[in-house]
Amino acid sequence: MNFKLKMTTAAVAGALAMVFAGTASAAMSRDEMKTEKDRIEAQYKSAKDNCKSMKANAKDICMAEAKGAEKVAKAELEARDKGTPKAQEKLRIEQADAAYKVAKEKCEDMKGKEERACKKDAKAAHAKAKADAKNDMKTAKASARSDKATTKAPAATPAPAPAPAK
Repeated sequence: MNFKLKMTTAAVAGALAMVFAGTASAAMSRDEMKTEKDRIEAQYKSAKDNCKSMKANAKDICMAEAKGAEKVAKAELEARDKGTPKAQEKLRIEQADAAYKVAKEKCEDMKGKEERACKKDAKAAHAKAKADAKNDMKTAKASARSDKATTKAPAATPAPAPAPAK
């Protein structure tokens, strides 16, 4: 590799680092969103194709993982773009839903009481994760409201100066 190519590669890498650092705090452009959505869709199709060779419940688990990963990736993209507490809540709920669906599929490999207990545990974990996401969103919204209230509060008026002594 010659020196000029090394410098060009380093410059491109530096530029990409700055671009990605800037996207964390700013909304994404329409083209960036489309590119990311296309990447997510391609990953999903690839994961789905990998599941085709599997049989029985292993295939069901693989498909649940692939679909869950797609939904979580889309929610992450939206959360990164919007940066709102509601978008973060949606992301956490998608993560909980995906984990629950995979766990349910894995429980189907078990039999009898073990399967019922597994599904019950998965359902309880799912409910807790969703409740935590909702509570965190409420906390974030309340914090944002209190921050706005303190910045909008009028400045305290200074106390009048005491009258001069006679």
